[in-house]
Amino acid sequence: MGTEPNLTRLDRLFARLDREQQRPEQLHVPRMSRHRIALFGATLAFYATIVVAVITTSWLVRLDWQLMFFRPYQQWPEIHPYLDYYVVLGQRGPTAVMVAAWLGWRSWRQHTLRPLLALGASLLLLNVTVGAAKIGMGRLGPHYATEIGANEMWQGGDIFPSGHTANAVVTWGILAYLAATPRARRHLSTLSAVVSLGVGLTTVYLGTHWLSDVLLGWAAGVLILLALPWFEPMINWAEARILATRDLLWARWGDRLPMPRPGAATPAGSASVQAAPPAPPSTSSAPAERLVVEPSAQQLRPGGNRPHLAQRPHAGRAERPSQPPSATRRPPHSGDRGQRGGPSPRPVAGG
Repeated sequence: MGTEPNLTRLDRLFARLDREQQRPEQLHVPRMSRHRIALFGATLAFYATIVVAVITTSWLVRLDWQLMFFRPYQQWPEIHPYLDYYVVLGQRGPTAVMVAAWLGWRSWRQHTLRPLLALGASLLLLNVTVGAAKIGMGRLGPHYATEIGANEMWQGGDIFPSGHTANAVVTWGILAYLAATPRARRHLSTLSAVVSLGVGLTTVYLGTHWLSDVLLGWAAGVLILLALPWFEPMINWAEARILATRDLLWARWGDRLPMPRPGAATPAGSASVQAAPPAPPSTSSAPAERLVVEPSAQQLRPGGNRPHLAQRPHAGRAERPSQPPSATRRPPHSGDRGQRGGPSPRPVAGG
């Protein structure tokens, strides 16, 4: 009775890195459930509360000014170099490249474009919503404030809400959104929350954002992640159109390209892959395997003749009858013309 080999963790890890044979039948697609709608409504109310609190110059604006005068970057200057690097986790360019690389591998492994399209849709929503709010409210940052205690709204700034915080929530939260198991979803959600809040507090430490900017940016990123299920039909439609365009291009130009068409490859182990193309028929009496695979003893000898390309059998030099040096090489009679295919010899005078 055979036993299965005990796989180590490293073996299981490399097995998960391999590409799946075909696209999984059931991909986890989040639905707009009642729980998610309730969270979306609560986050939207929190978003509106922060905006109203800043516009009315409430206690939140006074807290912003107190933190600004506290100047955390002067209180703890020893951690300033480390936080300069940590805040990069909220910049859109580096984080988008890192997350897109991971999701690109996911797309390749599962034969689907949905991970990359979901990332693109979330970043598009981020640019539209957060960008419009920044330009519309035009709040100035702590380094450019003009009046102590003022909310600095509609002054031509672009820091409310915090783009670093919202970007960190979306780019790292999309990993939790696309997670395949509930356990991975919980872990990635916790990681996204810690990273995004850390990035937001780092901007407060550096003095580039008010605390209210960070709170509004966190709410803006969570709203985008909660609203993504509403855009799943659009993502599916875009994937179908892209794949249909790809198949159309392969059908039109695939024969002119050196690469095989997609879908033409057969799964490993099938008969069409394992079977070799039939060998051309040979007129020689020797076995076909001998002629195709194994060289003859004459070819293996040093100085042997190269294989002849004619279809008909041809005698090697070693198999021809030996002739004395004085003997003529002319054929004995003109009847060899049909065999050798050359011109018939001229008659010799006196012959």
